[in-house]
Amino acid sequence: MKHYDKLIFVSESDTATGPMAEAILQREFMLEDILITSKGLVVLFPEPVNPKAEAVLVSHSLSMKDHISDPLTEDDFDDRTLVLTIDTQQRDRLLKEYPGAKNVFALSTYIQAEEEVLDPYGGSLAGYNQCYEMLHAQILRLAAILSAEEMARQTEPAGE
Repeated sequence: MKHYDKLIFVSESDTATGPMAEAILQREFMLEDILITSKGLVVLFPEPVNPKAEAVLVSHSLSMKDHISDPLTEDDFDDRTLVLTIDTQQRDRLLKEYPGAKNVFALSTYIQAEEEVLDPYGGSLAGYNQCYEMLHAQILRLAAILSAEEMARQTEPAGE
């Protein structure tokens, strides 16, 4: 039995790092069906992906051109949803705003990485590419962890 049915990447505005993480994991995670999406902590109105983030994604044969920012809501939290913030500050803020939230981790904490992904907002295209490279490395680790967890669940004896 699968542990999570849904994975939500949470970033500040859901216009750059969250959608990039979503696109990378959708390409890298090949096991069971799991809905992978992204949401923002502060989404005042629907916005497309940041043009620099989209340019970097396209340069890596990915795209989120049809993505529109979506706010995180109380309804996003349940036992079957894994919520990963891009950094620990966002995790702390999320837990403060949603005290009953379940299964919430910073990406770096969940994969036990030493560094956090830095938000490239307002930076150069090179900064967005650097962010992508760090996200890609962390998402590869995440995909391996999720795959291992899924494989372990599939080999558990019935009734456990």
